Amino acid sequence: MNMNGIINMLIRIASNRMLNWGIRRMNAPKPGEKQTPQQRSRERAARESVKRARQAARITRRLR
Repeated sequence: MNMNGIINMLIRIASNRMLNWGIRRMNAPKPGEKQTPQQRSRERAARESVKRARQAARITRRLR
């Protein structure tokens, strides 16, 4: 791999990390801010889906 490829790879990795950091930061709740009912229901649904995914993973591990 030449220098151009190495530099492109490093820049791509750094830009992806910064982009992901910015997206996570924008979506994070602000300190001291109350949750709206939509946010609460969305988080509840996310917790339920994580719970179902973990349960499915447990079941598939038992079947092996």
